[in-house]
Amino acid sequence: MYEKYRECGFLVTTDSRALTGGEIFFALRGENFDGNKFALSALEKGAAFAVVNDDAELGDDPRLVPVPDPFTALRELAIEHRQNLDIPVIGLTGTNGKTTTKELIAAVLSRKFKVTATKGNLNNDIGVPLSVLTITPDTEIAVIEMGASHPDDIAKLVPVSQPSCGLITNVGKAHLLGFGSFEGVKAAKGELYRWLGSHPGSFIFLNEDDADLKPMAEAQPCAKHGYGIDYQGVELIPATPAEPFLRLRLDGRMICTQLVGAYNATNVLAAIAVGEYFGVSREDAISAVSSYEPTNKRSQMVKTERNTLIVDAYNANPSSMSAALDNFSHVEAPVKLALLGDMRELGTDSVKEHAKIVWKLCSEGIDAYLVGDEFRKALAQLGIDPCSGETCICGCFDDSEALASFLEENPVNGAMVLVKGSRGIQMEKTLAKL
Repeated sequence: MYEKYRECGFLVTTDSRALTGGEIFFALRGENFDGNKFALSALEKGAAFAVVNDDAELGDDPRLVPVPDPFTALRELAIEHRQNLDIPVIGLTGTNGKTTTKELIAAVLSRKFKVTATKGNLNNDIGVPLSVLTITPDTEIAVIEMGASHPDDIAKLVPVSQPSCGLITNVGKAHLLGFGSFEGVKAAKGELYRWLGSHPGSFIFLNEDDADLKPMAEAQPCAKHGYGIDYQGVELIPATPAEPFLRLRLDGRMICTQLVGAYNATNVLAAIAVGEYFGVSREDAISAVSSYEPTNKRSQMVKTERNTLIVDAYNANPSSMSAALDNFSHVEAPVKLALLGDMRELGTDSVKEHAKIVWKLCSEGIDAYLVGDEFRKALAQLGIDPCSGETCICGCFDDSEALASFLEENPVNGAMVLVKGSRGIQMEKTLAKL
């Protein structure tokens, strides 16, 4: 298989719609899909080979490669490829900020190296092998993002990416339905540290200010390279309507970013620390961070004809929602409004965690429209009627479409608006009405 992969110029795909010609197509099976159905059409579209299930009965085309399980074959190919690479691979995970941090790290390292980094959020059991397989012979450093929503996810991904160094952005309350508890989150994410600790010569990039991460990292016998707001004596400059983006002063140097939210400061410092370790000059690192512009509904500032929006609608969990509201409460603006959607996959803690967010909104006096059943249950538990006009909760809607319709009939003007919610709530549907 590896020779075929080399023949194909290190090109693989699992999506027959994305074929450009010459790739190995892996026909993956799942509960609701069967890639074998598209194998022959993939060959017609220009795939060099199609790796299929050996029970698929697709004929005797020599370009078909029958195997017991194409997913296992994809994973094994990625592992073999990684073992043939003699470059630093930075493994990255965390509850919040991992994609932004990955993008910042790649931007900084690209000032000196040929970098391959995870595209988008291809960070799961399929995405990580695909990401590893995009590393070409001319790559000098790779950055591989790994996501997790179950206890053994990272433990399954590190043998594929085989990081030589790594970073956990943070650990927080997310996917509690899958992890079972916050301790379960820590144990799962900590598999990255355990991998590094068991491989001589590996090291950890550590947020020295993080009370959860520090003991987890110190339990491992590998070297650490630290960063952190307090650890480095960083000054955060308050956001204003004239200067709404994150600004910070590090060692006397002002860093002006195009990111929204003080919670991104540690992501910026992580990228600079990684660059520093690998010999990127401070000047180049700051330039890279300053030039980075988010385009993925994460910490974006968007100005419409009527309002200024803080769009952080890609996902949400209790820790990221709380951080977003902390930042929003300190933003200076004459009118502020939060549009918040349910936080998914919190299990038995869901109503309690949503109630905490409602309480935070009321404590900070932030006017808000809420979306989803979990927020509705939290309001009922707190005895808050969103229609009473007696609190800052201005309304609660079944879904984002209903809120969008309301906003069309009741326009918001001249406001700073925070838009955030879990992916499944699709809060971006409200953007066109703002």
